[in-house]
Amino acid sequence: QVYVVESGGRRVQAGASLELSCSASGVRFKDYHMAWFRQAPGKERELVAAISGYTGLTFYVESVKGRFTFSRDNPKNTVYLRMNDLKPEDAAVYYCAAKIGGDISAADYEYWGQGTEVTVSS
Repeated sequence: QVYVVESGGRRVQAGASLELSCSASGVRFKDYHMAWFRQAPGKERELVAAISGYTGLTFYVESVKGRFTFSRDNPKNTVYLRMNDLKPEDAAVYYCAAKIGGDISAADYEYWGQGTEVTVSS
């Protein structure tokens, strides 16, 4: 059984920083690509950032480049999304996801967490 669990979402002011965490169990973690998606009310879910298993190669959607940093700690089975200079448009439910193999920027992730909500007030 694979479990993906996110944490760290909360309400912050615009311009603040926040770090989300995600752990995965039931998998050989280093084999898995990990990703963060987000979905705001009335909008489609979008891939925000992704990181490959072995190489640590990262992908970021254009709107977060330079502000968000995705990292992983394989011995701890955990990934982190550091979000700086948050904007109201970053507010959403953030979902962590995992998959093995394939293009990290493709949305076909297999295992999903329940989501953690980020609210950004202006």
